[in-house]
Amino acid sequence: MEKSGGHAVVLGASMGGLLAARVLADFYDRVTVVERDVLPSDPVNRRGVPQGRMIHAALARCTQILDELFPGFVDELAAMGVESWDDGDLSKLWLSVGGHQPLRSGRAPNAPVIWFPSRPSLEWNVRRRVKAITNVMFLEGHDLVGLTATPDRHRVTGAWVVDRAADRKKALRADLVVDATGRGSRTPVFLEELGYGRPPEDELTVQLAYACQLLRITPGAVKEHMIALFPEPGRPKMFGLTTYENDTWMFGVGTLAGVEPPSQRADMLRFAADFAPAHVLEAIRTAEPLGEVVHHRVPSNRWRRYDKMRRTPDGLLVVGDAVCSFNPIYGQGMTLAAIEATVLRDCLRRGNRGLTRRFFRASARSVRVAWQTAVGSDLNLPEVVGKRPISMRITNAYLERVMTACEVNPVVAGQFMRVTSMVDSPIRLLGPSILVRVMRPKRRRPTDFQSVDEGFAKTLVAGCNEVIPQTGVMLAEVATQPGAAKGE
Repeated sequence: MEKSGGHAVVLGASMGGLLAARVLADFYDRVTVVERDVLPSDPVNRRGVPQGRMIHAALARCTQILDELFPGFVDELAAMGVESWDDGDLSKLWLSVGGHQPLRSGRAPNAPVIWFPSRPSLEWNVRRRVKAITNVMFLEGHDLVGLTATPDRHRVTGAWVVDRAADRKKALRADLVVDATGRGSRTPVFLEELGYGRPPEDELTVQLAYACQLLRITPGAVKEHMIALFPEPGRPKMFGLTTYENDTWMFGVGTLAGVEPPSQRADMLRFAADFAPAHVLEAIRTAEPLGEVVHHRVPSNRWRRYDKMRRTPDGLLVVGDAVCSFNPIYGQGMTLAAIEATVLRDCLRRGNRGLTRRFFRASARSVRVAWQTAVGSDLNLPEVVGKRPISMRITNAYLERVMTACEVNPVVAGQFMRVTSMVDSPIRLLGPSILVRVMRPKRRRPTDFQSVDEGFAKTLVAGCNEVIPQTGVMLAEVATQPGAAKGE
């Protein structure tokens, strides 16, 4: 593969930074990953990733990309004892989304493959693979303190870093700098200092707080791989239990809208007693704790709109939580970082000219899908304060129909999981076979499309034509396609 330049610097050894480094290694002679922490040699939590101690799920699209970037990656997860949901058996998942519980019997014929590694193990495996790349170097124990630029400030030329142990500052010259320093990224400040101003921000306050504990549960006490009960209107509380490698489980509860979460396991169990499965609560009650209860807070969903800046310097990209950080209960963060790595790869394949602008615009399209999913779900709760535009109300109304269909139809349930796992675009929920099942979720099939809740269908098409013209047109086309009435 043709190289694009001499030296790329990645700021932060987060998942976003590691995956950016993996892609950059194919295009640059040298890649340096600058990290504040001294990185552990084992799969353990580290200070720079406080959320790593919390409940995590790798969405299906995330592990697909990891296996593409690092061939054999999922085989290595399996060798480590990481379990997967790979047969579509709906009894192995216990989900509740917006008060709807998807079907828990039979098989979803189109379900994605979901792996269940802990965050420390997943990140350690990625880091180990990146460290094995010969032209990637890690500069650990260094703080980022600024960016360097050309005299006219049209191009970023590197970064100022400080060795934490020696308290010594030095400049790293680079042809490309990638900021992957997370939610606390200082790039907006650096851009303001360079005369570009800060990026505009989209933000929705959710006041998420959650508590988690790593456990060892009696084998066979919980047959499901994952239990995830999301907030619903009138109950801004959540519950989660997911299997990890080595027969360990992560237990978590959380709240939105400023409600305080419990602080001890007994309190966590009481907190979830009125909505979590009884057999799961009993298994947790008798489990062996493998650590203390830990807490984490996320004030808001926040998207820094670098794609909307009037001017940006060449030679600087921003990825991961440094661009957009979501309500983590939807599990999108690591997956979006993986998707951004593929966007970066595709942009670099077209050369360096206009790379910054092209990347920000292309990655924003992927961010927008995840953003609308997270924000739309949060705003479906009356406890969360924010504007609810007509496009969101229409989308949420249709998703109510989708989730109702998930309660009885394994095909819709499988497709919904493919969308929420970011394997498929949300537009797939408007395909003919799904649309017909959604409009008439019971097992009895309609005889023709017009019999499928005609009033709601017309409202959906009209509303989508008003706010998303291409979607409304597609819906109208779906309604008239041969075989639509048969659910093909």
